[in-house]
Amino acid sequence: RGGFLMTDDFHGTFDWEIMMQSMRKVFPDRAVVDLDSRDAIFHVLYNLDDKFQVPGIVTFGSEGTHESDGIEPKWRGIYDDKGRIMVAICHNMDLGDAWEWADNPNYPEKYATLAYRIGINYVLYAMTH
Repeated sequence: RGGFLMTDDFHGTFDWEIMMQSMRKVFPDRAVVDLDSRDAIFHVLYNLDDKFQVPGIVTFGSEGTHESDGIEPKWRGIYDDKGRIMVAICHNMDLGDAWEWADNPNYPEKYATLAYRIGINYVLYAMTH
């Protein structure tokens, strides 16, 4: 099928520009698009209609769930010629931290639960589409 890439843990305008410079080198003719909530990737196993920003551990103790100017979570992707997502882009969030800190009683369960569900959906999507 050609593989699947999930990007995570980059925040704000500066990090986005660096990411896009890299993606343009790899996929110069592919558009990065916002993923629609109805896309199959959000419904492979778990129905993820209610998605929200999953913060990194660095934000705890601050007054929000964002880093830099990355206030709004973005679910984006790059599709292949057959309409399958080949790059899933999780901008302004840190799913990896949620997985890493899920067993820490100080890390809120709602973030870890969503992060695991997203990750499981992404793996199943990559294996079946």
